[in-house]
Amino acid sequence: MAKQRFRNIKQGKIKEENIKDVSSLKKRDYASKTSKVKAFLTDAFMLVMPIMYIVFYLVMGGREGFAEHKALGWLYILVPLVIIQTIFMFKTGQTPGYRAYNLTVIDESTGEKPSFFVILFRNLCAVLSFFTIFGWVMMFFRKDSKTLHDFLSHTAVIYKK
Repeated sequence: MAKQRFRNIKQGKIKEENIKDVSSLKKRDYASKTSKVKAFLTDAFMLVMPIMYIVFYLVMGGREGFAEHKALGWLYILVPLVIIQTIFMFKTGQTPGYRAYNLTVIDESTGEKPSFFVILFRNLCAVLSFFTIFGWVMMFFRKDSKTLHDFLSHTAVIYKK
């Protein structure tokens, strides 16, 4: 709904009961910064480490092979990670780390689980914001603890009820 002008309300063109009161909107229980960091570390060990092991030793033939082709190695790590995280979030709205700390991802406008493409976009933005560092540091300066990829995809991480 577009922002209503006071003049239109006063002249009776728009009835006041049709206007949503901002104070009556449901307050979300946003996840804390510490819970999000703990969930990230849990996901790092449960999802990233096995993928890294497979890429290092089975695909690249050891650390030396990875060192020779770092960009390709990181591509082999990040693409499966994004796919796995997207599947987890699409199925349940949670990754293993989010499940451990009772967190879930929602669409900010509807309050429901986001669509597959929104989750995929969010995870791709998360990888990009990881390399800029600003995207992750942003959560320490916001009251709702949103990161750059949450802001861009219009999602939020909240405590699951």
